Amino acid sequence: MEATFRWAALTAVAPVAWGSTYFVTHRYLPADYPLYGAVIRALPAGLLLLLVRRTIPRGSWWWKSLVLGTLNMGAFFALVYLAAQALPTSVAATIMATAPVVMMLIAWVALSERPRVAHLAGAGIGIGGVCLMLFDGATAVDLSGVLASIAAMVMSSLGYVLAKKWSADTDVFSLTSWQLIAGGAVLLPVAAVVEGPPPTLDGPAVAGFGYVTVVATAVAFAAWFTGLRHLSAGTVGLVGLLNPITGVLLGAVLAGETLAPQQICGIALVFLGILLGQPAAARLVALVRTTPATRSVKRSRNGIAVSKSSGG
Repeated sequence: MEATFRWAALTAVAPVAWGSTYFVTHRYLPADYPLYGAVIRALPAGLLLLLVRRTIPRGSWWWKSLVLGTLNMGAFFALVYLAAQALPTSVAATIMATAPVVMMLIAWVALSERPRVAHLAGAGIGIGGVCLMLFDGATAVDLSGVLASIAAMVMSSLGYVLAKKWSADTDVFSLTSWQLIAGGAVLLPVAAVVEGPPPTLDGPAVAGFGYVTVVATAVAFAAWFTGLRHLSAGTVGLVGLLNPITGVLLGAVLAGETLAPQQICGIALVFLGILLGQPAAARLVALVRTTPATRSVKRSRNGIAVSKSSGG
């Protein structure tokens, strides 16, 4: 149980770091260059991890890196950009919150990881909490934005499960670096076509990209893929719900935003959903079911059964 908790805590570094990028992006990074922002975020992070491991892909990992980099970084970042342009943040975040369920279903097919009742219950409660926390009743919903958000969620969920399936014999730093480099390379020509020349960065923007690149990308994705290696896809997916919670809490702490009672209830529900999906919670439930009183009742019943059998 202790080891499982450590892996879950390490995995949580990723969604917490990703959630902090909302604040850093809005406060310090250029607003009109989201695609270049993704490239600047992915490529240096991948090269940094490559310097740590100094290992290049071999054999099938050339095309696997391209596939995973496109699903998890390149196309994902582009689709998220399209969704952000067309949808309110609350709607896009609510759609992305369904990722744990999609990851469970894909993992069931690809990895034979049958979804647990606790995982499904945790996902339902967590999604409800995200809706309560973020959804503001906005009615202006663009269908193209919804489709882009759904595509981003499904593609990244598939990419995470494939990474778990393919990477058993590959160290996490190499796996992460290859995907980041491939994803950045795929996205670079798209950024050049859509956004033109790259932006000019001032001091705060350089510092902001430094944080996003090192902490919210290199460290975060390494932690995420480490979690996928040691935990089930359902458990990792539920931990990902910490992403919107972090964004909301940082907005309250650093930007002075006020949390409404509805948001506080939503945060509590998301935490409950995450906890329900952890293996430790399942073990705790099993432990409660086998309390000393329960065991004594079972022993009494067994004793009666033995006595009846002996007297018969």
